[in-house]
Amino acid sequence: MFVKSVMIPKHKTVYVQDQAPVKEALELLTRHEIDGMPVIKNDKYIGLITKNVIFEAAFLSDKAKEAFMETTTVGSIAIAQDNIVSEQTVFEETVIKTKAVPLVAVTDEQQQFLGIVTRFEVLEQFQSAFGMNKKGLRIVFTSVETEGRILRLSEITKQFHQNIISLMTFDDSDKLVRRIVMKVAYDNDTDKYVKKLERNGFKVLDIQMTE
Repeated sequence: MFVKSVMIPKHKTVYVQDQAPVKEALELLTRHEIDGMPVIKNDKYIGLITKNVIFEAAFLSDKAKEAFMETTTVGSIAIAQDNIVSEQTVFEETVIKTKAVPLVAVTDEQQQFLGIVTRFEVLEQFQSAFGMNKKGLRIVFTSVETEGRILRLSEITKQFHQNIISLMTFDDSDKLVRRIVMKVAYDNDTDKYVKKLERNGFKVLDIQMTE
């Protein structure tokens, strides 16, 4: 999946021009109840502004509070100037880029502002990837990292007609072992399915029903 599939386009984004006073930016953030917004100059993304950035800059400034709020421009204190992705960036890259900030800007090659991906959307997509919004049986198991193991998993799954809601794989502490987290729609054959996995070398670590 690419960023283009999940981004909020520019015309639906709250943003602020670089020469706007900090007071205006703070009013926008408060009115729209958002954690941060892009700063734009001539349709190009030049940074990000948040309430915390404003408060920190005000604290460090030698200006009086009102003077700071009315005379300091948003562009002069914006952060995360290089925290950008393109529409064709793979979605996973946004996870790292939203670790410390509430959103990442989407731009083209000329840095023209196209939209944003928010931390909230990143979390929503990962909840979907893990099947957290659907009821089912969550199975955590490990398998030795050998050729054909995922194929064998799919063959057993097909044999027992299991409906896979989600499937994620991770490197375990041992490089020769892969950890697999899978959620299936529970039915009368699921218990037999789990036992078949164990007989075929898949070590089950945890099983729990989730809502």
